[in-house]
Amino acid sequence: MTQEEYKKIELPKKPGVYFFKKDEEILYIGKATNLAHRTSSYFQKNLMETRGPLIVKMVEEINTVEWTETDSALEALILESYLIKQHQPAYNTREKDNRSYNYVVITNELAPRVFTMRQRALRIIEGKQDDSLLHVFGPFPDMDQLKTALRIIRKIFPFHGKKTIHRNNIEFYRQLGLVPGSMDDEARDVYMENINYIAMFFKGKKQSLIKKLEKDMMKYAKNLEFERANVLKKQIYALNHIRDMALLKHNFESSGYVTNFRMEAYDIAHIQGDAMVGVMVVYSGASIDNSEHRVFNINSVDRANDTAALYEVITRRLKHSEWPYPQIIVVDGAIAQKRVIEKALREKNLSIPVMAVVKDDRHKAREILGQKKISEKYHKEIVAINVESHRFALKQHTKKREKQFLS
Repeated sequence: MTQEEYKKIELPKKPGVYFFKKDEEILYIGKATNLAHRTSSYFQKNLMETRGPLIVKMVEEINTVEWTETDSALEALILESYLIKQHQPAYNTREKDNRSYNYVVITNELAPRVFTMRQRALRIIEGKQDDSLLHVFGPFPDMDQLKTALRIIRKIFPFHGKKTIHRNNIEFYRQLGLVPGSMDDEARDVYMENINYIAMFFKGKKQSLIKKLEKDMMKYAKNLEFERANVLKKQIYALNHIRDMALLKHNFESSGYVTNFRMEAYDIAHIQGDAMVGVMVVYSGASIDNSEHRVFNINSVDRANDTAALYEVITRRLKHSEWPYPQIIVVDGAIAQKRVIEKALREKNLSIPVMAVVKDDRHKAREILGQKKISEKYHKEIVAINVESHRFALKQHTKKREKQFLS
């Protein structure tokens, strides 16, 4: 599929799962927090440099792009796993090479545990043909995302992990509300209900799960078990308002997916003007996507002048009309950096709020300059995306220095 053919497809800017197909054959299944942005990364001119020959070959074979929207990035992660297992697309297997996939297992015990397991370890257990596992879900390509997903699910449905049932660990997790308070007969019945709910969620049956929770809630309320009914009410609310920013990096903790939301962060890195680079990273309302990272080699500045370098970066970025404009811009620095961004925006007749993250002596966020309403609403997101932009800027600066040293 060519870039021109792809541009005719109107994908939503929502989380979900996408399918690259050749006629009726599914070549690749992937997940996205923003379907339009994620799939567009496969149709860039520098695909060979960024993704390699295998992905280039796949894109050449594609003639159809299809997708399924989900309510959250978490559900996209789980649906992707279910569909990869069902269809086993050729390029999902090839892209993984010899690395082992990850799975979620639920053990067949008096108090079942939920934890992750590598494919190699799972095959050993399955080879013994024992009944030690009650459920197996997967494969999941990314272990970090899987662990984060489990943390989100655990806040809704507390469960025992691989080691939390040990005497030395369990009280710590009880204090956090991540495991049951006790395991008498009544508490065990409740715990097994939670295990069944978790299994339904990993089977991609969220709507059926919500209906079951509503039915169970009414049953408990009818039996005057109001405490348990209230717990289920909170679980229903949590499922309908999944907050999954943490799925991709840097402990994003609040705020679920926001349709058409985009926040961009900028930073400059150099040593006394040497090997200077500027970077842009993007937060889409659900996560930071590495495919959105951009690097700008500074051409107009040959000495340490962060504001001049920043002005070059933002003016070059604004020339890319094919990139959606953000609702918020975050910059590392103080009032000078904030003003130079605002100057570039005025020159383009754009009105976008600019938030500047002021650091202390330990390079921790001390203050956020800009509209108070925005800084209060998006404080954690602003700080987190600033951390990511600084990390990425340092990484690119180091790469440039190493390249200059070797040349």
